[in-house]
Amino acid sequence: MKKYECVVCGYVYDPEEGDPDNGIAPGTAFEDLPDDWTCPDCGASKDDFEPLD
Repeated sequence: MKKYECVVCGYVYDPEEGDPDNGIAPGTAFEDLPDDWTCPDCGASKDDFEPLD
């Protein structure tokens, strides 16, 4: 599973870690995040994330 980076603040979403503070379990792919999920650091939308190579 790919990691994704917020282009606004640089936060990296790692699917292996998930986002437990916001109810996202480890192992959740970025594509499977709810459409209303936002960056936990700056509040940017999923549209503001790009895949890391």
